[in-house]
Amino acid sequence: MTATKAELLQGTLDLLILKTLNAGPMHGYAIAQRIQQRSDDVLVVEEGSLYPCLYRMEEKGWIAAEWGKSDNNRRAKYYSLTRSGRKQLEEETAIWERVHRAITLVLQTV
Repeated sequence: MTATKAELLQGTLDLLILKTLNAGPMHGYAIAQRIQQRSDDVLVVEEGSLYPCLYRMEEKGWIAAEWGKSDNNRRAKYYSLTRSGRKQLEEETAIWERVHRAITLVLQTV
């Protein structure tokens, strides 16, 4: 059985990126790879979605960015969670858990 690639619900990409960066600073490609790996290859974050989201989150102060060297010795922008980003992660997680419970209730209804 092969995994089907899934479209992300609007707003969930923020949550996934914040949660991923909670583990420590990463460059964009590593963030996308981690999300894909942690979701058993179901969630694929395309560059066209990832980078605009990272820039928006940086503008909101949820993440900070600085230039560094990647594993293959290339220049890369590394993103890290800010204090405001940690608070946002808590809020987004609570919202997601509430929505998840509601959807589960609907799916269990006969």
